[in-house]
Amino acid sequence: MSRIFDSYLIVDWSAASKPTTGADSIWIGALTPDARMNLKFTAINPDTRAKAKAQLIAAIERLTKRGDRVLLGFDFPMGYPVGTAQALKLNTTETPPWKAMHDFLSSGLKDKADNTNNRFALAARMNRIMSDGAFPFWGCPKKDVITTLSDKKPRDHAEDDIPEYRFAERRALSQKKGKPQSVWKLAYAGAAGGQAFTGIPAVQDLKSHFGNDMAIWPFETGWVENPADLPQVVVAEIYPSILKITPESGRVKDEIQVESLAKWFAEIDSNGQLRTRLARPEVVSEEESLEILAEEGWILGI
Repeated sequence: MSRIFDSYLIVDWSAASKPTTGADSIWIGALTPDARMNLKFTAINPDTRAKAKAQLIAAIERLTKRGDRVLLGFDFPMGYPVGTAQALKLNTTETPPWKAMHDFLSSGLKDKADNTNNRFALAARMNRIMSDGAFPFWGCPKKDVITTLSDKKPRDHAEDDIPEYRFAERRALSQKKGKPQSVWKLAYAGAAGGQAFTGIPAVQDLKSHFGNDMAIWPFETGWVENPADLPQVVVAEIYPSILKITPESGRVKDEIQVESLAKWFAEIDSNGQLRTRLARPEVVSEEESLEILAEEGWILGI
C-alpha cells in the first residue's frame, strides 16, 4: 500500500527559558527519502525556539518544493479541555474555540530570540479571568508566584470545573500509554502546559508562512476520509510515550524518541494503519467528536 506521506518531521519541543541543547531541549527528527527513495533519518538540536522555527521552515520548504507530503508532529497539546475558551470569555461566535485559543496565546505570548518569555505572567492573567485565583494553571519558579499563580497544584479539579484532562489524554491513561501531563501544568518535568504556551504560537507562525499548504489535524482537516484531500503539510499532536523507548549509550533519550516515532509513523503509514488513525477513533462518540474537533484536538496514534 502506498504511503500517505513522503516525509516525517517529528519535533520534541521545549519551553526552556534560556538557550539549551542536549537532554530536555528541542530535537527535530527528519525521516525523508534519499536519492534512491530510501527513508533516511537525521536529527538536529537547535538551542532556541526561534532557531527551531527557522530550521523547520527551511526543511519544509525544501521537502515541499520537490513535491513531498509531510507529516509534522509536535509533542505538546494543540487544544484545551472543553470549556476553556468560554471560561476565558473568548469570542467563539465566528471562530471555533481551538482557533480562539491559538489566537489568544499567539497574541499574548512574548517569546524572545534567547528563549526568555512571559508564559507565567500570561498564565496568571488567564487564571484571573477564569477563576479570579490561582486556578487552573499552576507551576512556576518562586519568583513568579503571585495571588493568581501558584508554584504548586492548588487543588484537584471538581466536577463542575473545566476537566483536568482532555478526552485523548484520558484515553491514553486508560490504555496505559505512559502518564500524560495536564495542559494546566506549566513547569517541572513533563510540563505540557508550558510547551503548549510556547509551541502553539510557533505552529501559528509556521501556518502564517505556509498558508493553505499547511493544516492542523483534526481541527482543520476533520477526521480524514480521503487522504488525497490533505494539504502538503499536516501538523499533528503526537505523544512520545505511545512507544517504549530503549535507552542507547551515548545518545540522548529525546533524540531516540523522535527517531523512533518518525520510523513508527512511516511503518504504520506503509501498512495502512495510519489511514485508520487519521479517521475518527471508534471510541469517540458523535457528541465527543464535536467537542474534539471544536476545542480539544486529538493525539495521532492514540
